[in-house]
Amino acid sequence: MNPINAVTPALSGLAGSGASLATASAAAAPTPFSDLLTDAVGQVNQLEAQAHSAVAGLMTGSGVDVHQAMIATQKASMAFELALAVRNKAVQAYQQVIGMQF
Repeated sequence: MNPINAVTPALSGLAGSGASLATASAAAAPTPFSDLLTDAVGQVNQLEAQAHSAVAGLMTGSGVDVHQAMIATQKASMAFELALAVRNKAVQAYQQVIGMQF
């Protein structure tokens, strides 16, 4: 599951119903951050596999259009860059927490 896709329905539900944030957060069960990361990595892997199959189909001439192959590779590239940015932010936050003195 894409973390952005997970947030979008919740936000649209809040805007349409006029419900308060407290009511909406109490009604929705929170998803653990580790599950969001696992789903995001799975989606990146799936997009990379789709890009690989599109490029292989293009090279073998099995009816894959150049545009489809390029779009698939760009989707995989952007998903990987997003996952890398999230990882870098998580590592940075961890390092800041470790650097705190109590």
